[in-house]
This record gives sequence, structure tokens and C-alpha cells, in this order.
Amino acid sequence: MQDRTISRRSALALAGAGIVAGLGLVGCGGASAPSGSGTSSSTYKIGILQLTEHPALDAANKGFIRALDASGISYTADQQNAQNDQSACQTIAAKFAGDGDDLIFAIATPAAQAAAGATSEIPIVGTAITDFVEAGLAEASDRPGKNVTGTSDLSPVAEQLDLMKKVLPEVKLVGILYSTAEANSAVQVKAAEDELERLGIASKRFGVSSSNEIQSMMEAAVGEVDAVYAPTDNTVSSSMAQVAQIARDAKVPVICGEEAQVDAGGLFSLSVSYEELGYKAGEMAVKILTGKAKPAELPIEHMAADELKVVSNKETADALNVDLSALKA
Repeated sequence: MQDRTISRRSALALAGAGIVAGLGLVGCGGASAPSGSGTSSSTYKIGILQLTEHPALDAANKGFIRALDASGISYTADQQNAQNDQSACQTIAAKFAGDGDDLIFAIATPAAQAAAGATSEIPIVGTAITDFVEAGLAEASDRPGKNVTGTSDLSPVAEQLDLMKKVLPEVKLVGILYSTAEANSAVQVKAAEDELERLGIASKRFGVSSSNEIQSMMEAAVGEVDAVYAPTDNTVSSSMAQVAQIARDAKVPVICGEEAQVDAGGLFSLSVSYEELGYKAGEMAVKILTGKAKPAELPIEHMAADELKVVSNKETADALNVDLSALKA
């Protein structure tokens, strides 16, 4: 009988004076997994550390659990959300390490960095991470060399901006909205600047240190630029509804790094599927748990070109009077 237990605890409570036990959901079905590198009862203990709540990261979490369930292994999953608080990430990661979990699943770069800082022994599988090497999580993409591997959400930045050029040929200046505190954003900002320069379009950075600065920075941006590019940045993504509303009021289109940002009001994106990224990460975790692979030798996985999809927001296009037919060309 498969034992699937998912407990939920408040990350903020963990970071405070004590650790508060959360709610548990128990389900069972399927056959028992063979003994591997997990606990003596053949039920693997998995700690899941998610940086914050927003649809892309939630989808990655969902995909990971779906892969575990499809594998038939027996496991317990301790679900924790750090509410975009780095100190909470570190506290949760330290707890997972202290609990002696068999594997840690880290969703987003800061979560994976916290997990890697807490343990060099427990296998860590990350997702929603743009560049594992740039973030200090791996020595190389094809052979990580440490206890961390996973799936990358590296956006097709050049292709996204090429689409922008087709849809919005009159754009002369693009504002790049990003968090200065996120290593994954720096990679994408540089890629965006390089591509915009190649296209003959000027760019300007609009960096924020926290979500509290989003409103004022966006209000400044829409007064200067013809369009805004929002990469797959956790701080920006979690505030995307606010970003989109300010941009719409100013009649400035927002080109997005991923699908959930479009759903929140952005104009369009060529997007990875975060649920599929999570699923791929789950398959990697199963290989590690069952002794079929080691994180140090398991290459970082990316979405293939044919797995990307164009997504757009018709309501936003209508409000901006933008013709999206070029997306299908």
C-alpha cells in the first residue's frame, strides 16, 4: 500500500519561536516501492520548500507530486512555503536537514540556495531555477558535481523579444522589470539587453529590491518606455496583477516570461510549462531515491523547444488595441 502523507505548516511560524504542527492529508493506493536509499520502512521522507505562492511555482509543486504518485513509491511529503522570506527559507531548510529527510525538493532559486546551504549530504532536486551554475548550485549543467540537480525554467528570452518585435514593430524603448535580489533575474536581464540591442531597440533597467517597490517603479517605467519586459522573476510574478494594471492604465504592453504572468494581465509570452518542469523534477527525484542516479551525475534538464507554447491575453490585447495575429505567423 502506498503511503502518501503531505503535511502543511506555516513557514513564518517555523521562523519564529517554535515549530507548529500542521494539517495532514493521507492517501494510499498502488504497490509498495522496493527498498532503496530511503528510510528503513521503505517510505521516503521528502521535504518540499517552496519560495512563495504564485501560479507558476504552485504548478511546479503539483507536477512534482504527480510524478511521485505515478512512480508508485511510498513517501511522505512535508510541504512548506517560505512566503518569499529568505530567513524562513533558511529555517525550513535547516529543519529538513535536521529531520534527516531522504530528499529535499526546492522550488525557486532562493529556496534551492537555502537548502544547499543547510546540507551537502541530502540530495536536493530544484525547479523554477534559471541557471543552476550561475546560482552556485552546480559546477556544470551536464554534470552538477554536488548534491543538487533539477530542472531549469530558463526562458527563451530572445524568442520572446523576437515575437515582441513582430507584434509591436513601433517599440523603441523597452523597460526591463526585475528583482535585484534574485540571481536568476540577472541572467535574464543580460540576455534581454543583448537581444534588444541586436534588434536595434533601446532598453532600460527598472530593478526593485522587494514587492513594496513595484508600484512606484512601474509608475516610473510606464512614463518612459514603449513596452515592459517581465522575466521569470519571483518578486515580479507574485505582483503581476498590480504590474499589469498599472501598465494597462498607461496603455503600455507587458511582454512576459511565463504563462501565469499572462493570465494575471500581461500581453503574451512564449512559455515553459511549470507543471511539466515539476513533473520532470519528480522523475529525477524518484531515480535518486531508488538508487538509480546520483545528483552529482544527473544533468540539469530543460524544456525542449517543441514543449514551449505561445500564450496571450485577449482582454489585455483588446484594452491596448493590439493585434496579436502576428503571434500565429
